[in-house]
Amino acid sequence: MEKTYLNISRASDITDLKERRLYRFFEMLPGFISLGTLLGVLVFSWLEPVWVAIFIILFCFYYLFKIIFLSVHQIASYIQMRKSLRTDWFLKLQRLKRWKEIYHLITLPTYKEGAEVISESLEALLAANYPKERMIVVLAIEQRAGKPALEIAKTIEEKYGKKFFRFLVTIHPQNISGEIAGKGSNAAWASKIAKEKIIDHLKIPYRNIIVSNFDIDTKVHPQYFACLTWHYLTVKNPLRTSYQPIPVYNNNIWTAPAFSRVIATSNTFWQMVQQERVERLTTYSTHAMPFKAWVEVGYPANIVSDDSRIFWKAYLYYDGDYRVSPLYFPVSMDAVMAETFFKTAVNQYKQQRRWAWGCNEIPYLIYGFLKNKKIPAWDKFANLYTIIDGFWSWATAALLIFALGWLPLMLGGKNFNVTTLSYNLPRLTGNIMTLSLAGLVISAILSTFMLPRRPKGVSILRGLTILLQWIFLPLALIIFGTFPALDAQIRLMLGKYMGFWVTEKVRK
Repeated sequence: MEKTYLNISRASDITDLKERRLYRFFEMLPGFISLGTLLGVLVFSWLEPVWVAIFIILFCFYYLFKIIFLSVHQIASYIQMRKSLRTDWFLKLQRLKRWKEIYHLITLPTYKEGAEVISESLEALLAANYPKERMIVVLAIEQRAGKPALEIAKTIEEKYGKKFFRFLVTIHPQNISGEIAGKGSNAAWASKIAKEKIIDHLKIPYRNIIVSNFDIDTKVHPQYFACLTWHYLTVKNPLRTSYQPIPVYNNNIWTAPAFSRVIATSNTFWQMVQQERVERLTTYSTHAMPFKAWVEVGYPANIVSDDSRIFWKAYLYYDGDYRVSPLYFPVSMDAVMAETFFKTAVNQYKQQRRWAWGCNEIPYLIYGFLKNKKIPAWDKFANLYTIIDGFWSWATAALLIFALGWLPLMLGGKNFNVTTLSYNLPRLTGNIMTLSLAGLVISAILSTFMLPRRPKGVSILRGLTILLQWIFLPLALIIFGTFPALDAQIRLMLGKYMGFWVTEKVRK
């Protein structure tokens, strides 16, 4: 049976009315679950305060155990990353027979970023300890970016065009039917042109190509491509595997505002934890995959969250026989920063909302699992639980922990407020949350270990603020975590589909 369901981006893509309504119901689920939790706590704090108090206590214990679990994985992942950084991957790679056959196709989708941002990424590629005659670099610009983008691309091509095996500038046409303007559609177009003009023309076997889809601000470590190639040649099934490095938002960490640094570092630590949970790891942000799978599956051009969608699309396409291999290796990108503090805050919110729009993978997966009968039932359940729990926690956990614990006391009435439970509730939850601060301390310490060298002109006091910034975490998790996640889920629930919002790149 033809797997037409793989290309669905929203309910309206389905022609059958009954199927469309089913998919539309699945789109409403994330919002229903999250809002139902928050509204349920509010209503039952008034109707059944004892139940809610018990729920809050159990949730705090659950969160405490989760913090311990995540902290252990976070430390383990950090140790693995430090070990990986000390490894001479190019030396290891040279012991393998086929490594010289492998090419890297590197797509760099860009919209209105300046030449400085693009040049920094290309300079990092040039500094890589890997043969440049095995690198095909595609600078993918957008037609809608206008003449300035073309002029920048021309300048970049003149400077870097002869420094790699091939250097190609592609122009992604605007208003292609069925596409969403953004990184995914641009990358899909860029790889299509590279395939026609370079790969097929030179008859390079697809199995000998690894495609890396980078954000335009991605700066790789010199050993990155050697590490990636080594894993590609040594994993059990390389053609059914994606490769996920650890995104570290260090490019501008010394100049970004405190709240932006906290959110950026929290995202890094979350991905470090995910690296340790290999059975549930998906692709995120900068990632790599076999070009053969890229072509067979078809990179999604009609979705905002293309980085996760390509994994799930491949997972369904190959009937569950697809996985992600963790690379305990960092790639550096920008923390959110704009010209002003207020605009940085707005941009941070919009970026988090765009990432939270990944909740649309929930209806995609439920529908896909119903259609695909070859994937084992347990694998379907485990994957659905992981993704639903992740987006539910994103939208509710911070409020449940830091804001809603007082509701039974405020709304429970006199009968509840004279009970022993009401007296002990704030003390018990406070003690549990105090224990949970151990995770915060671990994050603060590890964040200092991961800092790049302090640039000239940046005071030593700035380093102290980077350590103290973690006191803003509870507030940042609500403003830039819960709220944008709820925003995205409510939009999906109401059928107000989002487009791709490009995060501004600023250098100061």
